[in-house]
Amino acid sequence: MAKINASRVLLGGLLAGIVINLFEFVSNAVIFKDDIAAAMAALNKTMDMSGGTMAIYVCWAFLIGIVAVWLYAAIRPRFGAGVVTAVKTGLVMWVLVAVQTTISFAPMGLFPRRLMAIGLVISLVELVLATVLGAWLYKEDAAP
Repeated sequence: MAKINASRVLLGGLLAGIVINLFEFVSNAVIFKDDIAAAMAALNKTMDMSGGTMAIYVCWAFLIGIVAVWLYAAIRPRFGAGVVTAVKTGLVMWVLVAVQTTISFAPMGLFPRRLMAIGLVISLVELVLATVLGAWLYKEDAAP
C-alpha cells in the first residue's frame, strides 16, 4: 500500500479550501448577509467581521479542505480513485462539519430554521464540490 502523498494532500486541500472560502463568502457576505444580520440582531449580537475573525474563518475553511483531501487519500485504496470516492468523502465531511453543527444549534433555537436548512443545502454542494476538485489534484506518486 502506497503512502499518502502529503504534498498532494496539501495542494488539493488548498484548492478545496479556496472553493469552500468562495462559497462561504458568497453565501454569507453577499446572498444571506441581511438574513444573518437579522438573526444576529434577534440575539442582540452583531457579526464581528474584523481581520482576526476573517482569518479564523479562512483558515478553518482551508483546514476543512485539507482534511477532506487527506480523508480521500486515506480511503482511496479501499474505495478506488475517482469522482465516486471523492463524492463519498465530501458527504462524510458534510455530515461531520455541517450536519453536526446544525444538529447542535437547532435545539437551541438560535437561528431561523429556514436559514439553517439553506445553509445545509449550500454546504452539501460546497463540500462535495470542494472535495471532488481537491481529490482531482491528488496523486499517490510524488512526481507531479
